[in-house]
Amino acid sequence: MKISVLVVGRSRGPLASAVRSFEERSARYWKLEVIEVRAGGGRGRGMEPASVRSVEGERLVRRIPAGSEVWALTRGGGGLSSGAFARLLGSRATEGRSGVTFLVGGAFGLAPALLSRADRHLAFSEMTLPHEFARLFLAEQLYRAGTILRGEPYHKGGA
Repeated sequence: MKISVLVVGRSRGPLASAVRSFEERSARYWKLEVIEVRAGGGRGRGMEPASVRSVEGERLVRRIPAGSEVWALTRGGGGLSSGAFARLLGSRATEGRSGVTFLVGGAFGLAPALLSRADRHLAFSEMTLPHEFARLFLAEQLYRAGTILRGEPYHKGGA
């Protein structure tokens, strides 16, 4: 099954190598595609958050693969255990779905139109996370899900 990760911005600084590492590991288990789109307003340009979200939303929506189930990462979404996340992705693969697309917003989150378009809202925490952390967390959880589904020893957290 194809998994697409559409993310606003690039990973930079100390997290970049960890993100790259987990995305490479995840690609062992999934047909993984990571697409980065430019942030909407740039730094210090003074655009309103709603305008930034709108611009980013337009950039993201154009990149959603046809037929893909869309999961938006948002702190208002529902949480899943790692095991439940793995089983949910595994069920999508066995159902013959074309893929799952994860949306990772920028500094101001995702545009309301994208949240409405999403099939599922997923939260990693009720706390606000920098989008770079959310991307790293997603990459690690995709890797973990692959190991859980194959019964490999990486996951120590039980079912």
